This record gives sequence, C-alpha cells and structure tokens, in this order.
Amino acid sequence: MFCQAPNFRRHGPSTGTPPPIRRSSDDAKRSSLPRSSRPCTVQPNAHYPSYWWDQIIKETRGYPYFLQEWGKHSWDVATSSPITLADVNQATTSAIAALDESFFRVRFDRLTPLEKRYLRAMYDIGAGPHRSGDIAERLGRDVTSLGPTRSQLIVKGMIWSPSHGDTAFTVPLFDAFMKRIMPGDEWRQ
Repeated sequence: MFCQAPNFRRHGPSTGTPPPIRRSSDDAKRSSLPRSSRPCTVQPNAHYPSYWWDQIIKETRGYPYFLQEWGKHSWDVATSSPITLADVNQATTSAIAALDESFFRVRFDRLTPLEKRYLRAMYDIGAGPHRSGDIAERLGRDVTSLGPTRSQLIVKGMIWSPSHGDTAFTVPLFDAFMKRIMPGDEWRQ
C-alpha cells in the first residue's frame, strides 16, 4: 500500500560549485525517495523488500534529486502496488529522458562550444576524476590554454576539482548525457 500520489518540486543543484556528494547510508538514500514510493505503514521489525530501492540507488548513484525522479517514474509506470523491479527497470528509460530534457539540457545549453567539447572529452576519457592534462591531450590543446575554460565550467557548477589538477563532474550521469547529446567524433574538431 502506498501513500498519496506524488507531489514533486522541480529542483536541482545550485549553479555554484557544490561540494562532493557524500556517501550516505542506504536508509538515508531510501528516505530521499518520494513519499509515494515508500510503504505508508512501516511495522516495527517487518521486512520490506529492498530490491527495487537498491536498483534505484544503483541507477542514480545515490544522487538525491535523481532518486526522486526514479521514484516518480517508477510510480508512474507501476500498474499495481507494490512497485516491482520490472517497474523500476522500465522507469529508467523515462527517468533518463526526463533528466535529458530538463535537468541536463538546461545546463548544457548554458555552455560555450569549447566548454561542451571539454565535457565531452571528459566522457571520452572514462570514469573520473580526470587529470587536466589528459583532457587537454584529448582535445589536442595545451593544458594552460584550457585553464580559463576549466575555470568557467567550475563557476557554472558543471565540474569541480577534487584535488589539484583533477576534474570531475558535479553530478552523476552527466557524462553519459554528453555522449547522448554529442555522439560520434565531430566534437573533436
């Protein structure tokens, strides 16, 4: 049995430079899910299956806003209660599409062509954080020439520096968005 229909506020991270996402317990991540995606009555010592929560946490990398999006889309596709793992898997497609259209696209549209290429190069390198020199090499540029671009991306809240010379995306899944929005190799030119 689930609570009332979801009431979602659209929000996301600030445009400033956010601190790194701290790992929290699975219970804290589950509490970020929309109220409608959690059982209404929790009996002490009762066991509630967590397989679909675990899948949502895995898909979202535990990012709170994304947890809410997946919870909403899981709720929307579920034909009965409780939500199933199949519902969560089906919701993944619509959750990613929704994030692409709003959350990611809004940020992407604020970028200059060089900033877009910089972020696409980060995806191309692989899982981050990335060394600034590696990004410059991927773009065929001198690392010092990209310093202002990197600084602007930090100011815009797109990337952050976990340590000197390292660069990482501020939100999970943005790297994969860069691949979807800039497929192929045209970005290299």
